[in-house]
Amino acid sequence: MAARESARAILPVLKTSDAGFGRAFAKLVHRREEGQDDVLKTVRRIIDRVREIGDDELRALTRKFDGASLGALEVGRAEFEEAGETIDPADRAALGKAAMRVRDFHRKRIPSSWEVREEGGGVFGTRVRALQRVGIYVPGGKAVYPSTVIMNAIPASVVEVPEIVMVSPPGPDGKLRPEVLMAAKVAGVHRVFKIGGAQAVAALAYGTESVPRVDKIVGPGNVYVTAAKKMVFGDVDIDSEAGPTEVLVIADRSATPAWIAADLISQAEHDELAQAILITPLKSLVARVQDQIAKQLKTLDRAKIARKSLSTRGAIIVAKDIAECVALANQYAPEHLLIASDDADRIAKDVHNAGAIFLGHYTPVAVGDYLAGPNHVLPTGGSARFFSPLGVDDFLKRTSIVRFEPPKLRELGLDVMRLAEIEGLTGHGRSVDLRLQKIRRARREREAAREAELEL
Repeated sequence: MAARESARAILPVLKTSDAGFGRAFAKLVHRREEGQDDVLKTVRRIIDRVREIGDDELRALTRKFDGASLGALEVGRAEFEEAGETIDPADRAALGKAAMRVRDFHRKRIPSSWEVREEGGGVFGTRVRALQRVGIYVPGGKAVYPSTVIMNAIPASVVEVPEIVMVSPPGPDGKLRPEVLMAAKVAGVHRVFKIGGAQAVAALAYGTESVPRVDKIVGPGNVYVTAAKKMVFGDVDIDSEAGPTEVLVIADRSATPAWIAADLISQAEHDELAQAILITPLKSLVARVQDQIAKQLKTLDRAKIARKSLSTRGAIIVAKDIAECVALANQYAPEHLLIASDDADRIAKDVHNAGAIFLGHYTPVAVGDYLAGPNHVLPTGGSARFFSPLGVDDFLKRTSIVRFEPPKLRELGLDVMRLAEIEGLTGHGRSVDLRLQKIRRARREREAAREAELEL
C-alpha cells in the first residue's frame, strides 16, 4: 500500500484545515519570480549591442544561440511558398478554422471614435486609431506554437494595423517551421523575421537595417525575452508580462477524475515552471486524480516536463466546501480556471479573478488554447486581478478631442481660472484670462456697434 501511495502521489496535497496551510498557499499565490542579476546583465548587453551594431549582431547572436547562419533575416516569398507546399492539408485546414473563429470573436466589439457637442460650442470626444506597426514574438525551442501566431496577430489584423511584424527563432537549418509560417499567413502577418531571444526584442524596439521599429511588442517568451520586453518598455509599449502557464481546477462530485488529470497535465506539459492546481471539497477525489495522472504520464510525449511541473509547482487542495474553493481561486487569480461541475454557471458568478473561465465537463482548457474564439494570451502570475486577455484594444490608441468656442469658454473659463489658482498654477489661469479678455472686448465692440446703429 505504501508503495502504491508513493507511486501515485505526484502532486503535493494541502488541506485548508491544516495549521500550515496559509503559509503553503501563499507560496502558490506569490509565484512571480524576479529577474536574476545575471539574466538582466546579459539582456542589457544584448540590447545595447543590437542598438549599436544592428543586423550583423543579430546574425552573430543567431549563430550563437540558435546554431543557424543567416543571410537575409527576413522570410522571403519562396520560403512561404515552400511552407505552403510542405504542410499537410488537414493541418492547413485546422489552422484556417482556428484563425476564422478567433477573427470572428475579435470582430464582435471594436471600439470606435465618438464625439459629443454641447450647447455653446463645446465639443469633446475620443478618436480611436490603430497603432501603425506592431511586433509579434513567437517562441521556438521546446515546442511549435502556430497558435501563438494566431492569437497575437489576429486582434491586430482585425483593427487593421498597417504593418504586423513577426519574429521567431529559426532552427539550425535557418528556417522556421512551416506550420508557423502558415499560421502567419492566415493570421494576417505582413513581415516575418528569423530572429529570437532578447536580440529580437531589441530589434523590434529600436530597429535595425532590416527590422523596422515597432510601436508595441506582444507575445510570450523565456526569461530573457521577458526581461528584454521589460527593459524596452517606455521606448515601446508591451503587453502584460507573460509568465509560465497555469491552470486551476475546481471540481465537485460530478467531475471525472481522468478528465481532471488530463486538464492538469495539459498545462504542465508546457514548461517545468508551469503550475497546475486542483481545489476540491472531496477527499475521495484526491487519490483517483493522482492515479490518473500517474497513468496518463506513462504515455505522454513530454512526461518528464509535466512530471517536474506537477511535483514541484502543482498542488491538490482539499477545501471544506465549494465556496471556499472559489475564495481560494479568487485569491490565486489563475490564468485558466476550469470549473468541473454540473453547477458551473452558478459557481462562476462568484469568480472575480481569472483570465479565462472554462465552464462544465466538456470544456477543456485546450479548446480555448486553440480555436474556441477568445484569446489565449491571458494574464499570468496573479495579474488576472487587474489585467485582461489580449484583444483588439491592445492594438488601438485613444486620443482625446476637445474644442471650445467663445461662448463655451465664457461659460466655464472662470471656473478653470479658479481651479488653477487653487493649485498655484497662475500660468494656466492666464492662458484662459487672455482669451476671456478678447471675448469681452469683442462683445463690447459688438454692443457698441449695435448702439451706434440705433442712434442713426
